[in-house]
Amino acid sequence: MAFVIVAYKDPSQIERLIKKFDRDGTDFYIHLDKKISISNFVYLKQIGKVYFIKTRVKVNWGGFGVTAGILNSLAEILSSGRKYDFISIVSGQDYLIKPVASFYSYLENNLGKNFIFFEDPGDKWWTHAITRINQYHMTNYGFRGRYRLQFFINRILPKRKFPLPYKMYGGPCATFMTITSACATYIVDFIAVNKKVKRFSEFAWGTDEFLIPTIIMNSDFKNTVVNDNLYYIDWSKGGSSPKIITTDDFDALRKSDKFLARKFDIKVDAHIMDMLDNANNEYS
Repeated sequence: MAFVIVAYKDPSQIERLIKKFDRDGTDFYIHLDKKISISNFVYLKQIGKVYFIKTRVKVNWGGFGVTAGILNSLAEILSSGRKYDFISIVSGQDYLIKPVASFYSYLENNLGKNFIFFEDPGDKWWTHAITRINQYHMTNYGFRGRYRLQFFINRILPKRKFPLPYKMYGGPCATFMTITSACATYIVDFIAVNKKVKRFSEFAWGTDEFLIPTIIMNSDFKNTVVNDNLYYIDWSKGGSSPKIITTDDFDALRKSDKFLARKFDIKVDAHIMDMLDNANNEYS
C-alpha cells in the first residue's frame, strides 16, 4: 500500500501519522507545498520507506494546486516500479481512529474496490458548488488585481461548461480517498490525454473536491466504487473547514464506523491522538 500525504506544516504530526500506518509493504509519499522549505521535513526519510514527491507545486487554498499535487504524486508512484494494491490520499492532519490491523484487514477483504466520496449533481452541496465550474476563478494565480479581473470576466462571458459531456460528482469530503493502482493509472492517463480538462480545471475552484470523482464515475471504474472514503469529518461548525478534533470528540470517534478522521492539530490538542492510540491498543 502507498500513502500520499498532502502536507504543508507540522512534520512531527506527519511522523506520528506515518508510524501509525507503518507495516511491511507500506510506503509513504509526501507532497509538500512548494511554498514550504523541505529542510524541517527531510528527517522523516530516516523512518524508512518515506519518499518526497519531486514535482512539487504551490498550493493555494481553493486553487488547482491541491489537485495538481495529487496528480503529480500518483504519476511518480506509478512510475516508481513499485506495485501497490491501494493508493490512499490523506493529509498531514489525518489520523487512524480504529486499530491499524482492522483498517488493513478491511482493505484486504475489498481488493479491487475504490473508496471515494461524492454527491450527485442534484444534492444540496452542488447548489452552490456548481459555481466552481460555471464561473471563472483566478485562485490559482498570484498577480495583483486577479479578483477584479475574475469579476469582470464573469460579467461579460457566458457560463462555463465542463469540457466533456460528463455527469459531475463531488462533495466536501471528496479530496481524500483510497483507490487501486489501476484506477490511479486511469486518472493519470486521462489527464495526460485530455489536456482541455486540465486547462479548464486551472480556472475552476476547489477541483480537489470534484475532478477525480467525476473522472472515476464516468469510467468503467464506477462499477468498483464504494461511495465511502472511510473518513469521519465534522462539519458542524459550518464554514469552509471542518472542526478541529479534540478530546471532546473521543466518544463520537469511538462510535463511528469510519477508519480515519480529520482534522487533527497537534498544537491544539495532541491528547486526543493519545486517547485513540490507548483505546485501539486495548481493543486491537
